Amino acid sequence: MPSDRLRSIVPMFGGGTRYVETLNAVLEFVESYQPTTDEFVGWHRGSFSNVSSRESIMQRVRYLQQVGFLRQADDHWELGDAGREYAEQGDVWTLLRIMCGRNVGLRSLLYALVAGSMTLAAVSEQQLDTHPELGWSSGETDMAKQRVNWLRSMGVVEKRGDEYALTEDGLQFVESAVVEWADSDWTSSVSDSGMRAGTYETTVHARSVDPEFRATVLSRHDRTCPVSGVDHPGLLDVAHVLSWSDYPELRADLSNVLPLSKTHHAAFDRELFTIDQDYRLCVNPNFETQSDVLQRTIIDRAGDQISIPDDSLKAQYVAQHNEAFEWV
Repeated sequence: MPSDRLRSIVPMFGGGTRYVETLNAVLEFVESYQPTTDEFVGWHRGSFSNVSSRESIMQRVRYLQQVGFLRQADDHWELGDAGREYAEQGDVWTLLRIMCGRNVGLRSLLYALVAGSMTLAAVSEQQLDTHPELGWSSGETDMAKQRVNWLRSMGVVEKRGDEYALTEDGLQFVESAVVEWADSDWTSSVSDSGMRAGTYETTVHARSVDPEFRATVLSRHDRTCPVSGVDHPGLLDVAHVLSWSDYPELRADLSNVLPLSKTHHAAFDRELFTIDQDYRLCVNPNFETQSDVLQRTIIDRAGDQISIPDDSLKAQYVAQHNEAFEWV
């Protein structure tokens, strides 16, 4: 499958909740008949009402070719590698992994929805902020709608009034994706080109997370460590309030994470400081240092309220994290 990822997602005929149904019909037809382009266009015209434009039909065919569902061999169409994989597996999880692997932004949108439902305008803003390389205009919602419709048709997102929310299946996918996609090679245009966006190391442990999850966290916090002020993406970690190892179900919960510099992440994991439910910095009284940076950014700031967006961390998680600390 091609390594370059697609910035534009193309809708399928049949309506916003039927993209998968349409895709299945397309792949079944191609697998059975290996049609020429003219035959393929004719099948579309006979299968979907109000579809006549060859251009609009071929736009969708070319998109499926780019994803890897289809390929053109001489004068006919056949299943591509992704199409054969999906046809063999026949389940929505395979389809979801293919689509997320080939299209920029689908996984980060799923991660963002963990924090709560979103309007189309909010989806558009989240996508463009996390993936500025998408390049659409601020306030544009058409591309956001196509992303949401693909996820709705796969059953991982549902519409609730004017907002869109994760289903239980969507949440299940997100919980596994943050680990399973840790080795993917996507990097954001705002990341340092010399550092892998998904990998971070501390003196406590080394761990990888999905680069799109990392990008989502950094975007949510203005790509800045709220304790140290470090604002270089390559020097920031994704720190979990309730630990990665003890709470695997919260690994992809945006209300359980914040960006910290590598040094401050290590200090946080070693319980040298924490924050309380009002986002005030609490320092372990046994913490002593000769480092001017640690003195200035942690010890001298004890009791200060750090800059974190309202409700970005769940108070319950913070309280549970701090239960063992007598000094909080």
